[in-house]
Amino acid sequence: MKLRKIHHVAIICSDYEKSKKFYTEVLGLQIVGESYREEKESFKLDLALGDAYQIELFSFPSPPNRPSYPEAVGLRHLAFEIDSVDEAIGELEQHGIVAEAIRMDPTTGKKFTFFPDPDGLPIELYEK
Repeated sequence: MKLRKIHHVAIICSDYEKSKKFYTEVLGLQIVGESYREEKESFKLDLALGDAYQIELFSFPSPPNRPSYPEAVGLRHLAFEIDSVDEAIGELEQHGIVAEAIRMDPTTGKKFTFFPDPDGLPIELYEK
């Protein structure tokens, strides 16, 4: 098997409108498409980051909770590369979002931080 690239990341949210606002207005992802799948009582929002990455945001009636701390078993976190962690933290604060204290990657010396999405999914910002 030869994997070529990551095609998309799928996220199930508990409050569709709240998460849609977070991923589009706070993180600035672009809407590619949006649909309501009546048979599943589910919204699907396709979001783009540049030309290479896509996030699919889903809503389902009464989805079960899942532990989502960065050190929990399962998907660890979703990470985005940015130019400045300090500037990004300032932007998050304008939206009432509190990020963890800035950490330094001991291998690369780069800054990074974590903050939660509306459902507590850990989002990492990693400085370029």
